[in-house]
Amino acid sequence: MKRIPQLIMLDLDGTLYVGRQPIPGAIECLRQLRKRGIQLRFLTNTTTKSQDELVAQLRVMGFSLEEEELISAPVGARLELLSLQQKLQRPVRIWPAVADSIKQDFSEFFWDEYTPDYVVLGDIGDAWDITLINRLFNVIHSGAELIALHKNRFWQTEEGLKADIGFFVAGLEYVCSKPARVMGKPNRDFFKRVLDSAGVDAMDALMVGDDIDSDVGGAQQMGVRGCLVRTGKYRAAYAEQSPVRPNYIIDSIAGLIELVR
Repeated sequence: MKRIPQLIMLDLDGTLYVGRQPIPGAIECLRQLRKRGIQLRFLTNTTTKSQDELVAQLRVMGFSLEEEELISAPVGARLELLSLQQKLQRPVRIWPAVADSIKQDFSEFFWDEYTPDYVVLGDIGDAWDITLINRLFNVIHSGAELIALHKNRFWQTEEGLKADIGFFVAGLEYVCSKPARVMGKPNRDFFKRVLDSAGVDAMDALMVGDDIDSDVGGAQQMGVRGCLVRTGKYRAAYAEQSPVRPNYIIDSIAGLIELVR
């Protein structure tokens, strides 16, 4: 690596851990990066756990981090809604179709499931059914805007790959004939907020993740170098078919120390 990054952005699930098991060498890798004075930010599109829960989970697994170092898609959506509220100069009405665990992240807004200004969509697991899909369709078709916490195609679980909420986001975009505002990776504004939080220019940052589209591709569109790890949701065939070309590819996060050297 010719230019040592001042900031390294790290995906969580599939990159630092799978399930509740850290990737071998991950904890030591981050310790070594901090010793070198490199800033770290932990980025996630996870929409089933609150900010506090995610920080606590990482700490239980042995990772060391400050709360402000973790930037999640729900946090990005909350900041976006505050900005929209300021522009409108009135309280916005939202329908948070999200997991119960993160509804607290949107408690400062007025909730309205019938005439919302914005539908905030996250992972709701088995709560999906045709009745809910039709209710969402009708409020969006009637004028509400769709804010998707992310649009990932699939994710890695301990049981294998599973379809992610991108399936529902794309479907609602299609039937409502309007695009969603996507808050998490690969949204440009999401990456900009991360860069601004560290006071670092894009050319001095590196994104490391297992998703060639959201992690690597999202970072590269901002001028941030992207490093793909061969863990988590990584699949060689999918990576080869992607138009995204990572700046670096390593077997796992443990290889990042040697790359940075």
